[in-house]
Amino acid sequence: MLRIEQLQVSYGETQILRDVDLEVGPGQIVCLMGRNGVGKTTLLKSVMGLLRPRSGRVMLGDRDVTRTPPYIRARAGIGYVPQGREIFPHLTVLENLQVGMLANAARPRSVPDQIFAYFPKLRDLLQRKGGLLSGGEQQQLAIARALVAAPRLLILDEPTEGIQPSIITLIGQVLRSLKQAGQMSVLLVEQYFEFALKLADRYYVMEKGSIVLHGTSADLDKEAIKPYLAF
Repeated sequence: MLRIEQLQVSYGETQILRDVDLEVGPGQIVCLMGRNGVGKTTLLKSVMGLLRPRSGRVMLGDRDVTRTPPYIRARAGIGYVPQGREIFPHLTVLENLQVGMLANAARPRSVPDQIFAYFPKLRDLLQRKGGLLSGGEQQQLAIARALVAAPRLLILDEPTEGIQPSIITLIGQVLRSLKQAGQMSVLLVEQYFEFALKLADRYYVMEKGSIVLHGTSADLDKEAIKPYLAF
């Protein structure tokens, strides 16, 4: 579903990503781990087209999207939930969801009922401004806003950061349901090790802009990963 090949990205003269290779297979949840500042968010922004790589390729299925603008990538099937959520604070919950629906090729007229099955509380908050929601409610909205576009690939940047345990559990349940449905792949950046381990099929670990470890979750060696994570 996603293949990143030899990706190099710089901010000005400072190189952030160094020859990054990463793959997310159809229906897989792949977790990208590492301490703050090692390049994880830069990698996600490069996948979304928010940053232009110096070299390398980003493939969505068989399509090379390396030079494609973000809105085209969204319409091609990439959903993105950034760190910090970045919902529209002055729009209502419904209006936030309607913005997400603009990227849905099926052009639904209303929010799919499945969204409220995943996040029941949002149905009662449809007319509330996004900026008035709690952090947990905003995170639910941010994920729902990505899902209404019916993406083939969902990218989540630290979805459990600053969120109460009950919402972390809910997010885990939603990701597990998406995985069981088999119609969506997920690239998850996560520092909550146990959360990631329960969900992911494969993992990658970054350090100083490079992938230093990768493999299947079944073969994951916690002691080998420990030096690269903030436990």
